[in-house]
Amino acid sequence: MSETFAAKRLNVLSGIQPSGNLHLGNYFGAVQQYLEFIEQGHDCYYFLANYHALTSLRDPARLVELTRSTAMDYVALGLDPSRCSIYLQSDLPEVCELQWILTTVTPMGLLERCHAYKDKIAQGIPADHGLFAYPVLQAADILIVRADFVPVGQDQKQHIEVTRDIAQYFNSSYGEVLRLPEPYIPEHVAVVPGRDGRKMSKSYNNTIELFAPEEEVRRQIYSIVTDSATVAEPKDPDTSIIYSILTLFCTGEESEAWADRFRSGGMGYREVKQAIFEKFMQRFGAARKKRQELEKEPRYIAEALRQGVEKARAIGAPLIKQVRGAAGIVDAASLVS
Repeated sequence: MSETFAAKRLNVLSGIQPSGNLHLGNYFGAVQQYLEFIEQGHDCYYFLANYHALTSLRDPARLVELTRSTAMDYVALGLDPSRCSIYLQSDLPEVCELQWILTTVTPMGLLERCHAYKDKIAQGIPADHGLFAYPVLQAADILIVRADFVPVGQDQKQHIEVTRDIAQYFNSSYGEVLRLPEPYIPEHVAVVPGRDGRKMSKSYNNTIELFAPEEEVRRQIYSIVTDSATVAEPKDPDTSIIYSILTLFCTGEESEAWADRFRSGGMGYREVKQAIFEKFMQRFGAARKKRQELEKEPRYIAEALRQGVEKARAIGAPLIKQVRGAAGIVDAASLVS
């Protein structure tokens, strides 16, 4: 961790689309870091990007259910609402106002170069304005709480670079109003492979879900793709999907011990899958129990989200007022000299 990040109390922001169930990739690639940021005493803002989810999810009832369940998942995993701000993107309307103002200074060419848009078009996802303008809303999400750092993977660094570019376009036009965020890319972040070997992602349908029923978790783990090596044959841990998933739950010493067993032969993949299942249930057992309890407390989650957005608005409302003033957007009373 950089000395700058560790030495100061900073605004940290991250968001997740509530467009699928949380999985191992979400936990080891993001939530585990979020917990560390809270412990370090930073001001943390973790929002549920339900406006962003509209670019891929067009089932209203499903979106509502996933929004509710993702909020419960976050709390169950240890994101304490009294120590961080968890809120719905849609509960902070200042975000959309800031997005529009930013849109007026954002060059088309900047958006056309965004790789996320080009990648989704290449995958056959229909092009619409929401998908194209996604980076501007993302910039508004980040800038509205004056984020200092945004934790991202190396493949998402461009998102923060685009946000900085947009903020600089605004500041060049209207003065130094918007804070430029920095990407926070940890040196050691688990890249979690999915059951098929690709990056674990709900869009690939290759996940191991954190809060699925126990038998479904078992089924997902036992469906991890393996090669055709027999029990007797040695196996290469360096190229093994199942070894990579197993070591997410292991200490360095345990990982080395398992690597030796892979190379020595005499071990079947079924034994490894059972070990993953047992370690999974041990690691997430308390969170899964907490999650069941939260199902019975919808008012607690609603209140946690309300408090979270109040904290975000305490920064966002004064900022949007400053942005309006800088850009010359006034109310009717201000027109009376």
